[in-house]
Amino acid sequence: MKGVVAAVVILCACMPVVGQTTGRVPGNSGISSNPQARANPTGSPDPEAEQELQKGTGLTRAGHFAEAIPHLKAARGRVANEYAASFNLALCYVAMGTYKDAISVLNRLRRDGHDTIDVENLLAQAYIGSGNTNDAWSAIEHAAATSPQNEKLYVFVSDACTDHHDFDFGLKVVDLGLRNLPQSARLHYQRGMFLFQLDRFDQARPDFELAAKLAPDSEIAYLSKAEESMLDGDIDGALRMAREGVKKGFQDPVLLIVLGEALLRTGITPGQPEFAEAQSALERAVTSRPNDPASQIALGEIDLQAGHLDEAIAHLVKARQMKPNQPAVYANLAKAYQRHGDAQQAQQALDTLQKLNLASADQIRNAPGERKMSYGGGEVQDQPH
Repeated sequence: MKGVVAAVVILCACMPVVGQTTGRVPGNSGISSNPQARANPTGSPDPEAEQELQKGTGLTRAGHFAEAIPHLKAARGRVANEYAASFNLALCYVAMGTYKDAISVLNRLRRDGHDTIDVENLLAQAYIGSGNTNDAWSAIEHAAATSPQNEKLYVFVSDACTDHHDFDFGLKVVDLGLRNLPQSARLHYQRGMFLFQLDRFDQARPDFELAAKLAPDSEIAYLSKAEESMLDGDIDGALRMAREGVKKGFQDPVLLIVLGEALLRTGITPGQPEFAEAQSALERAVTSRPNDPASQIALGEIDLQAGHLDEAIAHLVKARQMKPNQPAVYANLAKAYQRHGDAQQAQQALDTLQKLNLASADQIRNAPGERKMSYGGGEVQDQPH
């Protein structure tokens, strides 16, 4: 399971947890100020259970979520800080993608009086993962009513939408955030990214411009300028912005993806320093953001050019699973399978590519307005003026 842009997971009053994947928490400590609400309902804390909580907390902090779960389950109901045991368990469930279990634990916390912003935020993420956007919206609205100025609340939930490719709902979440925080550069940037993913380029551009204006010389500014350059087909400009941002120490996966894709567009070949630069950037992006199809496609293309066929196929197959209607996946898969000696798989990829191209051509013929290529490799339509 991956973390997207930010990687903040919290918890435990005495044992703060910081992790690096899905399950982002925007509050301060997430601990109720009522000691009776946190107390072990069975009486005195169990020393063995307290040790289990410590172990589970440490594993959660290190990002070892699967290993943490048995310890946290053993601690529940037997420790002084019951909230910590339950919340960290739910957080691990979200990170592992077992959303039904997370929802059960979080709703139990709700019933026990822990309807904190952290619980509502994580619950919204769990509902998004399970595809239940109605209950996710209820949770995010409740959290926003409690803490409307908490930017991370909207950022983390919208990150979960990005994880699960639910761009329409992500746009709804960001719009809620911008009603409360109209000068948030991060939220304007994320709004631009959702609009970009929804092929609404003309609407995305003003958000990128405003994000860069609101936070000049920040990571958001470099991301926004790089994305806007890619929208305009200005590969040199995108490459310059991405390089400058990375040189300043910014390592956002999206910035690394733009850097790698822009370098690929310049026609680099194996053996060149720029090729190694692109490969390094994309490898870091995929490590941070493994369920992003654009990074998987770009790294697959790099591996294909380098002759690393098994690695190329693995990345492209992952991209196909996430975005099955992306022509660039099949164009590169066909080449990779051909060079690998798998003629049948190559032909299947070519057949799918032909079907997608015919569908795209038909869509273009029947659509009003001018069309252009997105840097993700698909046809997009300009919004009518």
